[in-house]
Amino acid sequence: MIEQVLTRHGAALRVKITVKTLISVGIIALAVLLPQLIHLALGASGGMQWLPMYLPILLGGCLLGPIWGLGVGVLAPVVSFAITSLTGSPMPALVRLPYMIAELAVFAAVSGLFSRKVAQNGWMAFPAVLLAEVSGRLVFLLIAAVFESVSPLSAATVWSQIQTGLLGMVLQAVLVPFMVMGLRLLLIKDKE
Repeated sequence: MIEQVLTRHGAALRVKITVKTLISVGIIALAVLLPQLIHLALGASGGMQWLPMYLPILLGGCLLGPIWGLGVGVLAPVVSFAITSLTGSPMPALVRLPYMIAELAVFAAVSGLFSRKVAQNGWMAFPAVLLAEVSGRLVFLLIAAVFESVSPLSAATVWSQIQTGLLGMVLQAVLVPFMVMGLRLLLIKDKE
């Protein structure tokens, strides 16, 4: 969506890269801070239930498109792990980090595939987010099943985590599209 807005305004390549970089940094910062706030307010179980890192990643995919979204999806858990490791309480935990990188990369890439459609019609954010959520969670479960014999995360454990986070996923499936549609209204002024 951001690409379409910038192109519509005749932005040069350098401006496009700068704007997308700034948005990416902001989304990654939100993906680091939001889980910290949820964990402070609700504890670790709050994080498992509400999945706060997922919201900015889904938003980033819809706004930035598949390539920049993929970058945000990969970098957010890595940056969060690096920063929170300094406090002695890494988030996500090292054992969960590769799974989260893969899952969030899928979230961002799949929702990013809809970015052009979202720029044309804000309601497309709903299928973008739903498909991204289902795809990301399936990838998480599939990776756990494939690597179950060499990983401490079993498919059964992952399935349990998916069930625990269902309410958070449903909430995000509603919130993120409305956030995207609101941003679209601010950014795209149709002159039809």
